[in-house]
Amino acid sequence: MTLLFTDIEGGVRLWEADRDAMAAASARHDRIVRERIEAFGGHVFKTVGEAHRAVFADPVAALSSAVAIQRAVGAEPWASSLPIRVCMALHSGACTERDGDYVGPVVNRTARLLDVGHGGQVLVTAAAYALLAHRLPGGIGLRDLGEQRLRDLGRAERVFQVTGSGLAEGFGVLRSLDDPALRHNLPSQATSFVGRAVELAELRALVSGGSRLVTIAGPGGIGKSRLALQLAAGALDGPRDGVWLVELAPVTEPDLVTRTAAAALRVSEAPGRPMLDALIDAIGDRDLLLILDNAEQLLGAVAELAAAVIRSCPRVCLLVTSREPLGAGGEHVFRVSGLTVPPADLAAPDRLAAFESVQLFAEHAALHRRDFVLDDANAAAVAAICVRLDGIPLALELAAARLGSLSASEINARLDQRFRLLTTGNRTSLPRHQTLRALIDWSYDLLSSEERTVFDRLAVFAGGWTLDAAEAIAPGGDVADWQVLDLLAALVGKSLVQAEVIRGATRYRLLETVRHYAAERLTLRAGSDASGVRAAHRDHYDLVRDSRIPGVTR
Repeated sequence: MTLLFTDIEGGVRLWEADRDAMAAASARHDRIVRERIEAFGGHVFKTVGEAHRAVFADPVAALSSAVAIQRAVGAEPWASSLPIRVCMALHSGACTERDGDYVGPVVNRTARLLDVGHGGQVLVTAAAYALLAHRLPGGIGLRDLGEQRLRDLGRAERVFQVTGSGLAEGFGVLRSLDDPALRHNLPSQATSFVGRAVELAELRALVSGGSRLVTIAGPGGIGKSRLALQLAAGALDGPRDGVWLVELAPVTEPDLVTRTAAAALRVSEAPGRPMLDALIDAIGDRDLLLILDNAEQLLGAVAELAAAVIRSCPRVCLLVTSREPLGAGGEHVFRVSGLTVPPADLAAPDRLAAFESVQLFAEHAALHRRDFVLDDANAAAVAAICVRLDGIPLALELAAARLGSLSASEINARLDQRFRLLTTGNRTSLPRHQTLRALIDWSYDLLSSEERTVFDRLAVFAGGWTLDAAEAIAPGGDVADWQVLDLLAALVGKSLVQAEVIRGATRYRLLETVRHYAAERLTLRAGSDASGVRAAHRDHYDLVRDSRIPGVTR
């Protein structure tokens, strides 16, 4: 099927200028778009503000509809103060329908193509071009605009512009990542961005609302860096002086944090002058977004840098990714969890495809097994994999990589041995992102000995637990009773333990993958630590049970 997305250029600014006049113009625009979509057999499945999303069975009908809309909008006598100009994007591919809406990579790609166009312009992807090139309506052409890096940071897209009588010409360069007017150093990504619409909207609101230091915190492999990069790509039209990424993952020495940031911003070192002073002076009152990525191993140095920048550079916004918050003044902590997962018993392919974890797994599965499709034969296994891996993107990618030699059902059957199974990561990634074990090893190695002891002992909880339960099983050896609360809080802060308030009471839990890891560590502990913890766990719940039975005391 072919998707046609439309939106008004500058719609928000027009509304702010004259609401009554814009309301009338908006209603007229809506009629023009809908009538011409329906006239060519299309269906508007979603509207967001002034934007329309439509689906067509025939790509030629979609193209004809787009041309008809542009011609009608161009011929309409809009008020000179309210010039309606519509940007359009066409893309073809397989989509998943659920409850009248469409989801999946094709939908996301169409939206990103729309983002880079101009009012009055109709853009077409290479996939749609392949279906249209030999079936073009009379007088309509497709001009090759070359490869463009869209703002999902995925692979470059070959883009074409629709030309013909009654269509506007003379547009500027596309507002893609290749636009020289957009100042940034954002890297390309091998795959497209999946899901996270809610998180992106919340982060945009934080940044645009004046939060100058935002830390995206969460477990390893949860997608913090990719989320930050996607937010940055979408913000390129905002900060006048650009968006800049500081990659801290390879940095091991605190003294190199400021130098790494200076290098990203192309600030040269001045002899005899502290690097921080040179960086602060170079930034000055520049309006920019600065991303400090992978800060967990250098929290103190990153916090000091962030504090200095916030204090001295009034127009800078800092976005930090870390498994643990910086603990700096004015820091807004944004916790990230896994991608949405389906109910464990859902096995309907058309409904499963609406969940972000399934979309990510399917996209990566196709990289390793060309004929992979989500169908009745594998739907239950895929759902189980996504649930058991807690929707953690990196874990799902590692599982999908096994499809070169195993079926989805065979992968699911072996997830009890997930640390042996999920070991075939991208060799060009950081070492800690190449296997599932290495991912958690990195976080574990950053713990104190007391934190490790408590973390290991928490593996005895198959589900969630309360603070009272933790205080019953965690003390012993180098951990005193009074330390448990602080150590548990530290593990929550480091994103290894999840905490949520339910009916006014806090309950804690480990992600399943993390619990498997902790259980292995507990088993390897010297002496009788594992058996002692299990006995303490049994005694605690025996006491809880007995306290609920009338007439029983202990």
